[in-house]
Amino acid sequence: MTGPALSVDMESQQINKLGIAKERPYGVVLFSVVVRALHLVGSGVFLACFLVDEPAGPPALYLWLAGITGAVLMVTEGLRHRQFYREFAGVGTFVKLLLLGLAFHNLLPQAATVLAAFMVAAIAAHLPKNIRHRLLY
Repeated sequence: MTGPALSVDMESQQINKLGIAKERPYGVVLFSVVVRALHLVGSGVFLACFLVDEPAGPPALYLWLAGITGAVLMVTEGLRHRQFYREFAGVGTFVKLLLLGLAFHNLLPQAATVLAAFMVAAIAAHLPKNIRHRLLY
């Protein structure tokens, strides 16, 4: 096949490789933007405490802020991307949580592992949409 029929067929194959996406109410979209901003603040302070070797660790307020807003973001993202756990972005989130758990339990060096978790999260979150929401399995 050549020409327009070939391009349409390739586009349909590309769409089939992406996770199912549903519409979210506009209010949920705006809410998730505010929650994402709060998550960045909490996560930034969390990361900074590990990078400057704060002996007391991150302040509890920012730890809870990062954790709760992260969970809320997973829910709001799950409303739109029903197969989030199978997409590149979702797997990146679970790898990030695994790395944070390894750092928390001192199974890997804390500063380097927390930084690696943030790098994984940043890469997974900022990839182009056709890669970020591609189904991995």
